[in-house]
Amino acid sequence: MPPTTPYAGKFSPSPYNNNNNLHKYHQPMEASYGDMCYHDNSLVSGSLEALIQHLVPTVDYYPDRSYVFTFLLSSRLFLHPYELMSRVCHLCVEQHRSGDLLLDKIRIRDVAPKIVQLLTEWTETFPYDFRDERMMRCLKEMSHHLARGDEYSWRAMQQMTQRLIRRLAALGQYEEAIATLNASAAERPTALKSKQQNGQRSDVLSISDDAFILAQQLTHIELVRREHTTIIFKKVTLTCLFPQSFFRKRKTTNLEAYVAWFNRLSYLVATEICMPVKKKHRARALEFFIDVARECFNIGNFNSLMAIITGMNMSPVSRLRKTWSKVNTDKFDILEHQMDPSSNFNNYRTALRGATQRSITAHSNQEKIVIPFFSLLIKDIYFLNEGCASRLSNGHVNFEKLWDLAKQVSEFLVWRQVTCPFERDRKILQYLVTTPVFTEDELHLASYESEGPENHMEKDSRRSLRCVT
Repeated sequence: MPPTTPYAGKFSPSPYNNNNNLHKYHQPMEASYGDMCYHDNSLVSGSLEALIQHLVPTVDYYPDRSYVFTFLLSSRLFLHPYELMSRVCHLCVEQHRSGDLLLDKIRIRDVAPKIVQLLTEWTETFPYDFRDERMMRCLKEMSHHLARGDEYSWRAMQQMTQRLIRRLAALGQYEEAIATLNASAAERPTALKSKQQNGQRSDVLSISDDAFILAQQLTHIELVRREHTTIIFKKVTLTCLFPQSFFRKRKTTNLEAYVAWFNRLSYLVATEICMPVKKKHRARALEFFIDVARECFNIGNFNSLMAIITGMNMSPVSRLRKTWSKVNTDKFDILEHQMDPSSNFNNYRTALRGATQRSITAHSNQEKIVIPFFSLLIKDIYFLNEGCASRLSNGHVNFEKLWDLAKQVSEFLVWRQVTCPFERDRKILQYLVTTPVFTEDELHLASYESEGPENHMEKDSRRSLRCVT
């Protein structure tokens, strides 16, 4: 049996790209096999019990790794990870229990390496599942069971458990670090009632006036936050796919932190543009962020690109007509066209496919970078789930749907494997994640102070904002 390979190796390039070679199994070519149905040797449906059984390795069988990933990912649509873990462990034990202690020991020894491999893939791919104490208890019980027949596999289980514990500890530290950063960014100065009060505040151009460098640092942040978001992303296939009660005891902090980062970047861009007192400084900020957005596009960082465009299209920024008149908007128009939401973001999807193809054939880490527009990725998975039944009329699990869900997630995981090739600039990174940004009301007030109200509605709005802030 081959050793467990790195995660990227299992799914890179995506195992779902070639429709003529999807999901090959050790099963016969017949249209059905027990409670599992196939079409052109691809699994299309099956009873939940049969699918669970298909996950469990035997002496002469190990499930295809794309099946392992797909079923572990999507089985939580039907049962809790702990329930699946309990049933898998039970089947692993029962299938080689004969009543003869010596024969049982031989059977355990023969199948133990494959059981360890399955559990290793589970712990490495879905570590958040094991924050449940019951899951850890199952691992411990299985480790004791394997120790009766194969010391080598028992040691492998021990090492796997230690890696898992370290991984969960690192995840906890990351969550604490994000909470600290968010708390630091939330420490706001006295309400900014006028631009003069804000005169001493640093701006992004005083930290870095190189658009490419800033785009690189944004990419650093995206890759680090995406690395941890992926874990919780895989755990839930996004919270919207499951009943709220299913994960009510677990906060999707990493997912929320990644979405919050997008919002923060949008407000940071708007703040940097609305903050300067002089029109020429505001125009310079606009031009700078257009260049940063273009560099993000060239890198393949579509999430930061969309956040920047969102910030520049916020009402307090878009109404600054005199400021915009000082800027050559040709480059911005091109970027907006690339991220145009019409036709279901067709232009963006074309660009994403191009970046994906570049990543597949890349010879450097920089060419491998693909950071998709995350909110749209969430939306795609949500509608993929909503638009197709999870169970068929005969009670079978609709595995064709699960393959499609897994395809979306596996592509995201392949993109996650890239190591950021850019040098870190701690000063820029610190500024991007901690410097205070204007609230929506403060943005509107700063905008009115930059270019006065143009109608009665704006005058009333400014009067109200001055009273509030």
